[in-house]
Formats: sequence, structure tokens, C-alpha cells
Amino acid sequence: MNDNLNSQKNKHVRTLADNVIIALRKIIQAIDLNSKSLVKRFGLTGPQLVILKEIAGFDEISAGKIASEVSLSRGTVTGILDRMVTKNLISKRKDLKDKRRVMLSITEQGERLLKMAPPLMHKTFVDRFEKLQNWEQNMVLSSLQRLVSLMDAKSIDAAPFLAARSLSLGVTSEQILQDTNKNNLLNTGSDNG
Repeated sequence: MNDNLNSQKNKHVRTLADNVIIALRKIIQAIDLNSKSLVKRFGLTGPQLVILKEIAGFDEISAGKIASEVSLSRGTVTGILDRMVTKNLISKRKDLKDKRRVMLSITEQGERLLKMAPPLMHKTFVDRFEKLQNWEQNMVLSSLQRLVSLMDAKSIDAAPFLAARSLSLGVTSEQILQDTNKNNLLNTGSDNG
């Protein structure tokens, strides 16, 4: 009887590719858990924190430039910015020279929140990553960038990994990633500004 169970267990041997996919799923789960904690503790989604940190690095920056800097679509950024204005984390105004451009700056409330906010990923990860040798850090980054390339994911909007709707609707990051990939294939136009 035991031999029969053992033979059934060994019918499927994991390939290296299977192990890579499993590791990616674990990373996605870790990001989801971190995002849930961020929303619960600070009322801020991952993309909002990324954008807030980016805006804080400038006296003023255009919405289009923010979208480009954080690798998100302009449509995604517009919704995020509107919610951040409502929370008084940032202010926005029309550019005096080009009325089509929206200029952004961080508010005092945004600066206070940014000082309290945690790193984008688990502090444990950040601490451990920073302790790696420089060559190891670059190897990790290079491997991840290569995976992005292998998965034809270069043009995928990064926001779905940490989007608030994944938390409130019970939708997984993988499902949103698939939906976003389909949308990116449909919306291949480029935006400037």
C-alpha cells in the first residue's frame, strides 16, 4: 500500500520552471500581505506611497512625469492622485504655461504621513537585502529584470500588485495583473507630460 502511495506522489516531478513559478507566487503573496498591512495601519495603498515618495523628491512635478517615473499608466495615476488630493496628501494645480499639464506637490500632511510610513516592502526584506554584497544585490535585480523580460511583462502597469481594489474586492494580484496585461495590449498609445 505504501509503495502505491509513493509511486503516486512521484508521478509529477517539479521542474525548475515550476519552482520559479512557486517562488513568484510566494513573492506576490508577500506583497499582498504587506499591502494589506499598509492600508490597515496608514490608510495608504502601495501605489499611493510610491507616488507620495516620488512627489516628495521634487518641489513640483507634473502628473505625466510621475506616471513615467513610477512605471504606471496615466489613467492609473490620475485616479490615485485624485484620492491623494481628497486626503490632503498632495496638492495639484494647472501649469501656468501649459494648461493641459497638472503640477503636483506634497502637502504638510503628506510629509507627516511619509515620515511615519514604513518602507514599501517588509522591513525585514529591506534590512536583509541591504546586508547583501553589492554583487548579490545586482544579481537579484538582474534576475528579476530577466524574469520580467521572459514573461513579456515590461509594459505591464505595476500598480495592480498593491492596488486597493485587490484588497476590497478580494481579487488577487495575479488576477488584476492578467486584466491589466489585457488592457495594456488594447491601450498601446503613449502619453507625455
